[in-house]
Amino acid sequence: MKKLLSHVRSILEYTAKCDSLEDFQGNRMLVEATVFNLMQIGELAKFSLSDEAKAGIPSVPWRQIYGMRNRIVHGYDGVNMSIVWDVVRSDIPALEIELTRALGATD
Repeated sequence: MKKLLSHVRSILEYTAKCDSLEDFQGNRMLVEATVFNLMQIGELAKFSLSDEAKAGIPSVPWRQIYGMRNRIVHGYDGVNMSIVWDVVRSDIPALEIELTRALGATD
């Protein structure tokens, strides 16, 4: 779970100074770094966390996280940057909170 949190925090760090979708899309390196970390989060969510660990954080949409990974990796109809931006702004901060809370409970 610590690795997962590390990727979440990387996204937050990389995008901290982006104020809009336009800012985000305007920086190809930032987009690629963010998308890479989203793929890693999806991989870890699917294959590295036990069902028990995932069940311990029921508020996290594990299937949707892996679904996002599939969309990115397989390029189904391209990757919609508007959706990626919404995930970065809304879902990633919430995921950080949940993972931090879960890790605090296990430390």
